[in-house]
Amino acid sequence: MCQFTDREGRPTLADYVPVQDVYAAGRLDYDSEGLLLLTDDGRLQQTIADPKYKLPKVYWAQVEGIPDQRAISRLRGGVRLSDGPTAPARARLMAEPDIWPRVPPIRYRRHIPTAWLELTLTEGRNRQVRRMTAAVGHPTLRLVRWAIGRWTLEGLRPGEWREEAADRP
Repeated sequence: MCQFTDREGRPTLADYVPVQDVYAAGRLDYDSEGLLLLTDDGRLQQTIADPKYKLPKVYWAQVEGIPDQRAISRLRGGVRLSDGPTAPARARLMAEPDIWPRVPPIRYRRHIPTAWLELTLTEGRNRQVRRMTAAVGHPTLRLVRWAIGRWTLEGLRPGEWREEAADRP
């Protein structure tokens, strides 16, 4: 959970981050993984989380099937969702990243291949990456946020954190 408390007793940030008086700048869905920025600077938190600042967020999505150029082009041009069209995204097929195993593992289907996409968004709608990939016919099986602005997961493993200077993105 990308919060410090949970009424259902699930693991939260408090289980991993021994720092007081910091708050999540943005959110991740419970079934997504990856980078979460914490700050004690309210202005920085707003800059990171508010879509009006268009801070790029890079996601790695393992999707069902192999997207063709038409699907990639649709992602790049913006996809119509139930709450309206998305902004254009940077999208490309990528090699499978060398990252930690998923716990629990994604569902495996022997006769359905998977592929990895790198998507860069500048807006942050609820479950946006998952809805976009589903809209182009390739449901997301695993989703990892790799970067927010200049900050990345480089050198971090699940549950690890590092402190950095609080300059602007």
